[in-house]
Amino acid sequence: MRILITDRVDKALIDVLKDAGMDVIYKPDITHEELLKEIVGVDAIVVRSRTKVRKDVIDAGNKLKVIARVGVGLDNIDVNYAIGKGIDVINAGGATAQSVAELTIGLMIGLVRRIYYGFNQLLKGRWAKKEIVGFELYGKTLGLIGVGNIGSRVGRIAHDGFGMRVLGYRRNIVSVELPIIPVDLDTLLAESDIISIHIPLNDETRGFLDEAKMEKMKNGVLLINTSRMEVIDIDALIKNLKTGKIGGFAGDTNLKPEHPKIIELLSLPNVVLTPHIGAQTKEAQRRAAIYIASLLLDKLRRKTS
Repeated sequence: MRILITDRVDKALIDVLKDAGMDVIYKPDITHEELLKEIVGVDAIVVRSRTKVRKDVIDAGNKLKVIARVGVGLDNIDVNYAIGKGIDVINAGGATAQSVAELTIGLMIGLVRRIYYGFNQLLKGRWAKKEIVGFELYGKTLGLIGVGNIGSRVGRIAHDGFGMRVLGYRRNIVSVELPIIPVDLDTLLAESDIISIHIPLNDETRGFLDEAKMEKMKNGVLLINTSRMEVIDIDALIKNLKTGKIGGFAGDTNLKPEHPKIIELLSLPNVVLTPHIGAQTKEAQRRAAIYIASLLLDKLRRKTS
């Protein structure tokens, strides 16, 4: 069977597929126009975040059986359309969760100690010590919006490593495990000193954290987002950062630096952004590659048995 890989992946994924006798086509820099031609006759496509698998690509894939994402989010794939055509859509599940959780903690420490502001001032030749008075994480309340593979790891690290009180909100709050305390969303917003978002982007979560929810937060709350940027109303975020309602924001942005909202965010002194590096560790990429390769082979075998 033919498997098309259109983004850069760990070599382990290619090796596992080839060892299983698959015909692997590796084109990590393929254009959209080229993809529409290349996908004809392909049994499966493997992507990361760069490649968009929309209706036109799915329709062109006349033999397509599986769409695989070497990552967690599926917002670059028309999932429902694919499933409606009998195509399986898979992702890497929790394979990258530890790396994203560690980045989240790093961003949290960066915010509370104003590390990035201090570094930037040093680059300008300024000694900003008197301006930088942070606070400890110990004893503070962390609110997790989303308590899945990533959020639960963040909660355990925060509680066990820093002595934080950890609140967690998810639709099915009874499934949240200790040391995370399950609460409703309003309680989380009102009591958290720091809020970290860990929800997928879909039609229901787009703009989830809006002006009304921000109004319910503590004054000076710190906000961290290692989910897609679109789960936040960015206009409301910018407004509340400027007024001080939100004391600081750290995000692992999937939106590029030329995006007008990102340009505006980067102009603010209480903002830290990283270029979508949550899963960009050697360990996460290898785990995700091996996991997806195994799951993809299983799906293809089932489809053809």
